[in-house]
Amino acid sequence: MPSNTIDADGTITRDARSRYRQRAEGGAHGAFEAETKRAGGTPRADVEVTRGAAPADVAAVLGDSADTVIRSRRMYDGERLVQLCDTYIPAFVAEAAPAVAQLDTGAGGIISRMADAGLTQAEVVEDVTQVPATAEQAEALGVEEGELLLTITHTGTTEDGRVVEVSRHTLGRGWTLRYGVPLN
Repeated sequence: MPSNTIDADGTITRDARSRYRQRAEGGAHGAFEAETKRAGGTPRADVEVTRGAAPADVAAVLGDSADTVIRSRRMYDGERLVQLCDTYIPAFVAEAAPAVAQLDTGAGGIISRMADAGLTQAEVVEDVTQVPATAEQAEALGVEEGELLLTITHTGTTEDGRVVEVSRHTLGRGWTLRYGVPLN
């Protein structure tokens, strides 16, 4: 099965072909923890959970921005901050799966808590773009303000087309993204 790797120079290869299927491996609290452990790293995350309005572009995807659970994470391999991630979860999901608004979401993380509540993600779309680092991102990730960073905007939808999360991952230096596309 495809897996993430962390090279000797610290380069992280994020292999999206299996990351969401293995999110609870070994009791991991989500894909980042599972894949980082599998690659021999030491994952940890600083998490802050708030409620508020999603940014306009995210609100347009969610369809509602008035009462959104916002999970802001700083994700580390050991002591090295490797990514920032803000996840926006609509109110109807938080009502059905209250654990998504907790700091500790348990094995498998928020995607598993959504599935437990009958909101299984059937499709994930990830848009990868380059964005200039804000002053806050630059300071956190140790880059220059304005330096182009890879950003992954992950949108998870249920089989009936409801958007249940939008996550925006901002990656520090040293990432390779790998995707596979079935051709059958």
